[in-house]
Amino acid sequence: MDLGLVGPAAGLFAVTNVDDLVILALFFARAAGRPGSGAWIVAGQYLGFVAILAVAVAAAFGATLLPPAILPFLGLLPLALGLRAAWRAWRERGEAARAEVTSATGPLAVAAVTFANGGDNIGVYVPVFATAGAGAMFVYVLVFLALVAVWCAAGRFLATRPLVATTLARWGHVVLPVVLIGLGLLILTEAG
Repeated sequence: MDLGLVGPAAGLFAVTNVDDLVILALFFARAAGRPGSGAWIVAGQYLGFVAILAVAVAAAFGATLLPPAILPFLGLLPLALGLRAAWRAWRERGEAARAEVTSATGPLAVAAVTFANGGDNIGVYVPVFATAGAGAMFVYVLVFLALVAVWCAAGRFLATRPLVATTLARWGHVVLPVVLIGLGLLILTEAG
């Protein structure tokens, strides 16, 4: 196992997952104060990221599970979740109490957003994995999985900073749908 790959793997992870950090902060802010919701978010993030890695590793070994023409359509997942969250925010706009955390912050929704947002990750990881070889790919995967935990902790940290938390609590119901819709449209148009 080549430990010299840890730095490049960490850099690759950070560059391809900056947008996930913002989305994680939004999910954590939306779920604040609800027991167990943080664990659901972490579980969903891992589930989505493991799916990204599975596809990237399979594609790197020559199994073309997702042809490049399909990758843009991954944008439909965050777009649909964003439209649903926007509809819910509009419908609940007059309510004084915060709405309960819905399935939009459940593990499967988080996993769907993570996976859909991972189209660009897959596009970057496949050639890196394919040229790195099995041993190096193993190092990349281990580093990536360790950094998912760091990313979750950073997202939670950002969501609990007083200024960020207050802003997200006040505007998160608007920001989350906008970010998800924007992410979906970006994925659809970038690769298309």
